[in-house]
Amino acid sequence: MARLQLALNVKNLEAAIAFYQSLFGAEPAKRRPGYANFALTNPPLKLVLIENPEAAERINHLGVEVTSTDEVTEMGDRLQSEGLAIAPEHQVTCCYAVQDKVWITEPEGISWEVYTVLQDADRFAPTPAATSTESTAPCCK
Repeated sequence: MARLQLALNVKNLEAAIAFYQSLFGAEPAKRRPGYANFALTNPPLKLVLIENPEAAERINHLGVEVTSTDEVTEMGDRLQSEGLAIAPEHQVTCCYAVQDKVWITEPEGISWEVYTVLQDADRFAPTPAATSTESTAPCCK
């Protein structure tokens, strides 16, 4: 199942979690220091909360979560065939998960990612895993 992702910078993670628990009637799917996400089925949404009190913008980035690396590759190929520049990443650790993804930036400067989660990780850091390719794309600023 594909679903949209909305990653928000929040000043107070606990207050944001409490609000979205009330709004969606759901518990966070993942909760780590400075980070939480809600994996909702109705509406199909991955809501990511990143504690980032100094951020100038509320939107950190947007994304589309897909179920496989093949889907990430297909989307990246399609975007490139449309003449758009992509930044692929493989086996990158971001948001407490190891992911394959492609990044693209829309005309107003908002970063989008198309990604699949390969496995859980014990760190948030935008540090590539050992088998990663290098990329200049941001990981959840």
